[in-house]
Formats: sequence, structure tokens, C-alpha cells
Amino acid sequence: MLPERGSRIAYARTALASHGAKPDTCTHLETGPLPVGIPGRMLTSHDGPPGKRGIFAELSYRHVWRAAAVYVGAVWALSQGIAQLSGPFGLPDWVTRWFVGACAVGFPFWVAFAWYYKLTPAGLKREEDVTADDPAFHHATGRKLDFWIIGVMALAIVLLVTNTFVLHRDANSTANVADANAIAAELAKVPFKSVAVLPLTNESGDPKQQYFSDGLSEELISDLTQVDGLKVIGKYSSFKFRDSKENPAQIGVALGVAHLIMGSVRQHKDRIRVTVSMISAKDGASLWSHSYDEQLKDVFAIQSKIGEAVADALKVKLLGHAIVAGDKPPTGNVEAYEMMLQGRAITRRGTEASLRQGIALYQKALELDPGYAYAWGMLSNSQINLGVLYLAGDARQQAYAQARAAAEKEQLLAPDAAHTHTDRGYLLANIDNDPAGALAEYKRALELAPNDTTSMNFVAGGLVNFGQLQAAVEMYRKILTSDPLRVDIYYSMVLAQLGQRQLDAAEQTLRKALTLQPDFPGLSVAHVEIAILRGDTDTATREAAKETDPVFGPWARALVKQIAPDRQSADAALRDFIAKYGKDQPYLVSDLYALRKQPDKMFEWLQRAWTQHDPALIPSLLSDPFVLAYQHDPRFAALCKQAGLPTPGQPLTAAASSSGH
Repeated sequence: MLPERGSRIAYARTALASHGAKPDTCTHLETGPLPVGIPGRMLTSHDGPPGKRGIFAELSYRHVWRAAAVYVGAVWALSQGIAQLSGPFGLPDWVTRWFVGACAVGFPFWVAFAWYYKLTPAGLKREEDVTADDPAFHHATGRKLDFWIIGVMALAIVLLVTNTFVLHRDANSTANVADANAIAAELAKVPFKSVAVLPLTNESGDPKQQYFSDGLSEELISDLTQVDGLKVIGKYSSFKFRDSKENPAQIGVALGVAHLIMGSVRQHKDRIRVTVSMISAKDGASLWSHSYDEQLKDVFAIQSKIGEAVADALKVKLLGHAIVAGDKPPTGNVEAYEMMLQGRAITRRGTEASLRQGIALYQKALELDPGYAYAWGMLSNSQINLGVLYLAGDARQQAYAQARAAAEKEQLLAPDAAHTHTDRGYLLANIDNDPAGALAEYKRALELAPNDTTSMNFVAGGLVNFGQLQAAVEMYRKILTSDPLRVDIYYSMVLAQLGQRQLDAAEQTLRKALTLQPDFPGLSVAHVEIAILRGDTDTATREAAKETDPVFGPWARALVKQIAPDRQSADAALRDFIAKYGKDQPYLVSDLYALRKQPDKMFEWLQRAWTQHDPALIPSLLSDPFVLAYQHDPRFAALCKQAGLPTPGQPLTAAASSSGH
């Protein structure tokens, strides 16, 4: 689109004037285009005489855009220069912030100055004093400002590159040295006789075979716990470094060990190749490395050889006997072993479908080797979990009967195995409601496998059931020395500390758990409980909103309502929770009534929990700070007696105190 005739004439005259022609010679432009070859800038629809230009054209005409660009570039360059000099001269960080803030305030004044004044060869002049026949009126001034912009931006870029690739590199190098020194200092504190088994890499080419390499890794960890005086990190923590990009020193510090075992497993038909090495966490140096290329049936011998090699390398002794794989089938049937490993990996998902699938795999393993005690125990545990979590009525009782039969078979086949006592205790706790007998079995299992964190965890849980909360906390701490990244152990410790109203200690433990896994189910609820016990309604409300568990979330929000001043809202929350969850969660309802200070209703719902065999009752009764507020009520003592528990402050019963001999 051609520009307006008046604009064309005005700027043609300007262009001619700037090259020595008189404006009068251009009058013929009113009837035609500019003569070819006339120098001057290209005309656009934005050009026009003063008073007829738009605001953006006027800003361009007065070179305000260029002036603004010079200002911004100069501020950028100067701020980088100040930031780089602040370190050597010890300037505080606020100096740079103040400078940038002051420049931001000054920017509108600079723009106004550029609007009213122009830079000419004769110096600064007010806009109205610059005439159209001034040789520097437009072209020369624009070029000078362009040179300023280029110069300032070049300086800013040089400073940016220097800061990024030189100063930051030096700073990063310094930081890396500091980090390396800190890591070395931490590693110097860990015992030399300590090791973590990182998950062996599955090199079979089939992702479905992951359970096999994981199973070998887990059994190797179990084998090494049989070595006297050797600190071995548990599976939960060491498996967190699967495919980790961290270096050996960082992993060693995180796990608190001086040595790492890593390797790979390749299974093909009836052959297996296991490559394994032990390295120093401090510098990654290899202490020993070996490859075992054997028939698949020799996999158990390979496990024992690796354990013995580790013991020999670290100059530690076995616990008076050769390493024995606890999950090995007595006939050495590798197919049964693989069925067990696959079933174990699947049932750990915890869904009803996975439990049923795992049960079927255990049954296949037992068809291949009916004397496989470990598989009988796994079958018993899975049937219990299926019944407790997903079944009711006759279906639940049928699952319990099958669990009991499997546990009895395990007891007959391996009466002195640690896993037999653990599985027996699990049955007593969940089917027979015998917490005293369960704790005795767990303690016996720990005697047989003193370094086994699974046995420790069951003992700690049994102590919580009996209100021995501080003893449980100490056991949880012991577990964390061998499995330092287990968020579930931190969570259990929080609950035990809450039961003692150790609110500061509980909050500190909770923070550690949150750093490990912020979305772990129940952590927000624990935070809600801490806030409620402190009377901090705002924090309790905020934390309750974070909980996403389909049961714990609504329960936490209902809890908060009970301590808020709005009683109508509290009543509505209570009714809503009972309507949706009361049938399956009677214990949680009792907690709501405890906060409402309605003990009659609280004990009514506690009795329902006992009658329905609510699995939350026994683990919570002597550690729940809300319910414990009524521990001196005679009804509380009666419920404890009914559940086979002591009243708070009483010693453990003879059965629970027994070691199980």
C-alpha cells in the first residue's frame, strides 16, 4: 500500500535536503513518484510530518526505541559487572539488587528525556530546536545510537560469557572440591567392614526376567547378613540406586558403607552367567571381580561363593557355618525357585489381582517341590493378606484356613528357620488375635537371624502393640542403621513418638521421611496429628488438604473439622465419614469421637472394631494419642484385656516377654 501523498512529499524533501538538494526542486512529486536514484531512506506508511504521525511512529522518529535499548543494555552490562566484582571485594548481594531496582525506577525518566532531547553533532538539543534541514537530524543520529547499542550489547555478552564459562566454572570447581572433601570426610566415618549390594542388572534381554536378577540380589543381601561383624545394607535402601547416575562415593555416603557390590545376571535356557565385583566407595577401585558361568541348577552354589568371597575380601568371618540360602528349595529345583521369585515379586504389588496371581505361582512351585518350606510360608502370608484386605465372610475364613494349613506345613518342614517363626507370628497376630504369642515368635526369629531387618521390624511392631513405644523407637533406629532410606520405618517411628507425645521428635522424624518420599501415604496425616496435638488448626487444615489417600484423606479432613469452632461443619463431616467408611473403618470413626470428647460413642465404635476384627485396632490402641486420652476409663482396661493387651504402664505378659524357647 502506497503512503499518503503528503507523507511522500514531506519525506522526499527531507531526503533531498539531507543530500544537498533544495526542497523546491521536489514539487513535481505531488503528481508522480520519486525520481529513480534519489538517495534517502525508504518511505513507509509510518512516516509523516510532526503532528500527523502516530505514537509509535513518533517514538521511532525521536529515536526513543534506540535510547531505551542503550539504557537496558547498559544496565544489563553494569549489573553483571557489579555481580562479578561483588565476590572479590566482599560486596553484599543486595548491592546488585539495589542497582537494578534503581535503574528500573530511572527507566521512565530516561524515556522522557529521550522524547524531549536529541543527540546531534552540536550536542544535546531539545526536539523543537532540531530543524528538518539539520544534517544530523535523522540518519546520522540513528547510526550513532545504533553503534552505542551494538557496543553496549557486545560488552554485556562478553560479561555474560565470562560469568558463565569462566567464573561459574571456577565456582563450580571450587564447589566440587568442597563436595568431594565433604564426601571423603563422611566416608571416613563409616566402618570398613560394610557393604551394599546394588541390584544386579538384568541382561537377559527380557524385562519380564527382572524378578530373577532382583531375587538373586535380594538373596545375596540375605546371605551376607550371615557374616559376623559385617554391616549389610537392606534391600529397600540399596535398590533405590538402581540405574543411578551418582558416583560410588555419593552412594557410599547415602548408604553409610565403604564398599559396593554390583554386577549383572544373564540367563539363557539352562545356563546362567553372573558377573559381580566389589569396589571401594571412596574411589571406585575394584577390590575383586569374578564371573560365574554355570548351569542354571548351580545358581545356589554361585550365591554362596559370592558371599564367601566378600567375607574373605573384607577379612570377616561367617557366623560359625557356611552361608545357606534361606529361600532355596530342598531339592534344588530351579523351576520351583523361579516360580517362588516371580510370585514374591508380584504379590508385593499388594492388589487383589496380584495376590491371587502370586498365590497361584506359589502353588505351582509347591507342586514341583512339596517340601519347599519357604514357599509354604509365602503362600500363608499371601492368603492372610488377601483375607484381611479384600475378603469378608466365608471367603475370608476360607483364605484364613488355607493360610493356617500352609503355616503348619512350613512349621513341620523347617521348625528352626527364622522365616518360619516370623510367618507363625504373622498368623497369630492377624488371624488368632494373639499379639502376645506373635511377639514371642518375632523375638525368636530375631534370635535366629540377628541381622535380619524384617525380623527387627516385626519385633518393633509387636512392641508398639504392647505400648512399649520407646523400645520400639530404639528398634526402628537400629533398622535404619542397616536400611537408612526406608520411609516406612520413619513413618512407624513417627507414630510411636506420637503415642508418647514427643511432638518435636516426631516432627523431626517426619521431616526426614518427607525428604525421602513426600507422597508416602499417611505422612500428611501424621503431620495433621502433630498439629492437632499442638492446637494448630491452620497447619492441620493445610496438611489435611495434601493427603490424597482415598481413606486417610477424608479421615484427616474430618479430624480437623472436629477441632474447629464450626460445630455444624464438624457434625456434617462426621456423618459423611460414617456413611462412606464407617462399615469398614470403625477404628477411624472412634478417633473422630475421641477428638469430639464423646467417650461413650468412642468406646462403642472401639467395640465394633474389636468385633469386626478391624486390623487397625491392636496396632493402634496403645499408641494412639487421641484414644489414649481415655486410658484411665475402666472401659479402656476392659477392652485391653479383651484384646490380650496390657493396660498402659503394665509390663509385658509372660507370653510376650518369653523368647519363644
